[in-house]
Amino acid sequence: MDFEFSDDQEQLRDSVRRFLGDRAPVAGYVRPLLDGAQNRRAEVWNGLAELGVVGLLVPEEHGGSAGPAATGTGGAATGAAGTGAAGTGAAGTGMVDAAVVLEEMGRVVHPGPYIASAIGAVTLVLEAGAPRDHAFLLPGMANGSVVGTVALLEPGRRFAIDTPTTTAKRLGDGWVLDGVKVHVPEAVGSDVVLVTASIAGETGTVVFAVQTGSGGVTVEPVVTVDGTRKQATITLDGAPGWRIGGDAPDASGAVALTVDRMAVAAVIDGVGAAARALELAVEYAEERVAFDKPIGSFQAIQHLCADMLRAVELGRAAGYYACWAADDGDPSEAHRAATMAKAFASDAFPQLGGSAIQVFGGIGFTWEHDIHLYYKRLLSLAYTLGSSDDALEDLATIVLAPS
Repeated sequence: MDFEFSDDQEQLRDSVRRFLGDRAPVAGYVRPLLDGAQNRRAEVWNGLAELGVVGLLVPEEHGGSAGPAATGTGGAATGAAGTGAAGTGAAGTGMVDAAVVLEEMGRVVHPGPYIASAIGAVTLVLEAGAPRDHAFLLPGMANGSVVGTVALLEPGRRFAIDTPTTTAKRLGDGWVLDGVKVHVPEAVGSDVVLVTASIAGETGTVVFAVQTGSGGVTVEPVVTVDGTRKQATITLDGAPGWRIGGDAPDASGAVALTVDRMAVAAVIDGVGAAARALELAVEYAEERVAFDKPIGSFQAIQHLCADMLRAVELGRAAGYYACWAADDGDPSEAHRAATMAKAFASDAFPQLGGSAIQVFGGIGFTWEHDIHLYYKRLLSLAYTLGSSDDALEDLATIVLAPS
């Protein structure tokens, strides 16, 4: 198997890197958004949509991208790096092409709803929805005019997503929902939230689409350690919604696949943030002089940087393999790969961020330096869609399950 990126994917990477460097730099774009409730500006989000990267997982018939070619870089999509695949299922391309974008976003700690909308909401609509849901929701998500998110977690229930306590009941020809969802990513500024709920008399999980501007919906921002990753609590009190998939049975499988893809997306974003944190640390170690020598000549600093490099490369290998498995592996292998990648990254990347802070010393703790933004981004990854303990417990279940 060839693990090199195709020329088209390298051109996609270059296009996204140039766009983010010009339109969304850390100093001029990321920092001004840190203290606000909303995590994007329309001109940047629309620019990403014009590049074609917001619709990478949306089928072409619903306005999605045909692959890296859609960004104006030339060529056709090749899906997983070097495999010649263009993704599986109904997706426009695949997770590997999306990963190229995600890694570049991580390198500049880019805020915004890319994972929540372009990965999570799109995947859940595709997997749980009926053709009418696809036709109604996906075109707007592909062109950036509709921003979606997913609401899976509930207060006091850790990562119990299979048995939601949020309830839905019939009201006339429609549905109304009651319940509370917590840690909802990028909810402020989203147009549609996909909510998991239960229905009396039915088994399993059902997904409903709720417009955040509807009556009975309260979105309350929550302060987190990472200002580039906004979260909110959503309270539903008789909120109107429509059932994704019509009267289709249990949507637990679609929810599980969505969680896996969002987790892998967070890992790849973390790869980009970790790689950039390492670069910044090495650059500083070459410039900072102590006892008449660059601190990079000291063995203790060299060990820190070597450990950081090991973590970046192992995380990159695990993350991209999980993306390949999502595109071209069987479902069980895709889940196993996603779980392994999340378990490793949730543990190793926050440690890497801490090591980078150690290289910088006191200046790394100051608000003026960017390295703390990378540390916070990597720290938030540790608890995104479950902790390393949750992932390891899941992995143990997979490995020890009778064959």
